[in-house]
Amino acid sequence: MADERRRIVRLGAPSPNPFRDLYHVWLTTSWPSTFALVVILYLAANAGFALLYLAIGGGIEGARPGSFEDAFFFSVQTMATIGYGKMVPVSAAANALVAAEAFMGLLGFSVTTGLVFAKLSRPTARVLFSRVAVVTVRDGSPSLMFRMANERQNQIVDVGLRAVLARAERTAEGEDVRRFHELRLARNWATSFSLTWTAIHPVTEDSPLFGATAESLHAQRAQLIVLITGIDETFSQTIHARHSYQWDEILWNRRFVDVMKQLPDNRFQIDYGHFHDTQEA
Repeated sequence: MADERRRIVRLGAPSPNPFRDLYHVWLTTSWPSTFALVVILYLAANAGFALLYLAIGGGIEGARPGSFEDAFFFSVQTMATIGYGKMVPVSAAANALVAAEAFMGLLGFSVTTGLVFAKLSRPTARVLFSRVAVVTVRDGSPSLMFRMANERQNQIVDVGLRAVLARAERTAEGEDVRRFHELRLARNWATSFSLTWTAIHPVTEDSPLFGATAESLHAQRAQLIVLITGIDETFSQTIHARHSYQWDEILWNRRFVDVMKQLPDNRFQIDYGHFHDTQEA
């Protein structure tokens, strides 16, 4: 599924300013970007203080005169409150700068620790959605189906599932609008979710998809939006996962390949290698 944000072009909206919502940006940034940002800020802060120590001149005993390297590593020792004792401040200006840097280091490490903990403790769901949805006959009725799997080796309990069809429609006044239709599922709740779940929407006469074709969904720029929520038994916190299928990701007259079987010792085996595979109905 493509990133939904890349499908939207905003005109006339204020330019996004990440500094106005730093906490949200921090939580949504990938871990490689997070570590890169922390390293850059750490090096930049120490380099800035090193330049200030050099500007004072002669304020660090044991440092080579004019050596940026010595000033930089003295800053590292000061910010981390290490203090090996080989280089020490000897002037009032240098001691004042050391006090300011020690305070900033204490504050910076505290804030970074809190933010990293918040990022680590944020509950997330590891739900695998099939790459496509299919329309085929199930129990004698045309049905829209997609399937999901819990990628973690635990259970999600009290699970709720919703599916919504979004499509472009025209009002009686000739205005083009985008409307959302709730799809009634054969089962939209489960006590637990540990293996796989194939969601089924019977396309009956009261279904928004009744009489629809691949061509009509294309013309309506249709999109199937899926939301699953539940409680992770490990964290005892509510988690959710979202996925969407564009009109061209809904295959007609296809069905999913069976990926689950029971072993002789009564254990269940799931073949994730064919989880996304379909075959002709």
